[in-house]
Amino acid sequence: MNKNQKTALITGASSGIGKEFAHLHAEGGGDLVIVARSEGKLNALKSKLEEKHSVQVTVISKDLTDPSSAQELYDEVKGLGSEVDYLINNAGFGGHGRFHERALEQDLAMIQLNVTTLTALCRFFLPDFVKRASGRILNVSSTASLPPGGPLQAVYFATKHFVTAFSYGVAGELEGTGVTMTALLPGATETEFASAAGMEESNLFEKAFSARSVASDGYAGMLEGKLEVISGLTFGQKVLTAALPFLPKKVALGQIREMQELKN
Repeated sequence: MNKNQKTALITGASSGIGKEFAHLHAEGGGDLVIVARSEGKLNALKSKLEEKHSVQVTVISKDLTDPSSAQELYDEVKGLGSEVDYLINNAGFGGHGRFHERALEQDLAMIQLNVTTLTALCRFFLPDFVKRASGRILNVSSTASLPPGGPLQAVYFATKHFVTAFSYGVAGELEGTGVTMTALLPGATETEFASAAGMEESNLFEKAFSARSVASDGYAGMLEGKLEVISGLTFGQKVLTAALPFLPKKVALGQIREMQELKN
């Protein structure tokens, strides 16, 4: 790979915000390791980026809901001789419905991907970053981590609470190391998330922001070493977010549930 540029590893790079991260990094001349389940989409992205930006893109097709996937991914990257400078943990998914009515295996897979795999990848790559005294990690969380909980997406909100708190905690440990960890908290964004979560008909996605704008905010914040980046909120959502710490929890939960109810 081009050693004069930074190499970014991006999970969930085949679509949405992850795909836009890949475009942004390649536009700056950086090489990439892109990871997702869909090898066909990754190869199409690889061809486009290499042709347009003359960068080198490595494709790794992997199901990150597999408990062994984080170790396998780290080992594959090391086996390639690649030195990753930026780790962008973007892969994740949600799911709509009452917790007691949803398939347990879906929620456990969500926890595995959104929490366990993300945590493991940070743990595998961080020692390399700290040893070099350089590196950036961007964990894609959500504004879903800000309310006390998420009725109709209880497990998803809980996973994002973890990602945000984990990112803050580790960022505090990394002070003075030359390495930073940033949490990106997007609001409703134009990606495949809504359809995958069964939420296209909810009020929450009436005014979704572009994946490009959210990715641009997150990528810039990562480069600056910011602790957090909140992106993709309407004015009304910004007001609600600012008010959340002062609202009784039951009131906040009621408002969140109303936002996530499907339209009839």
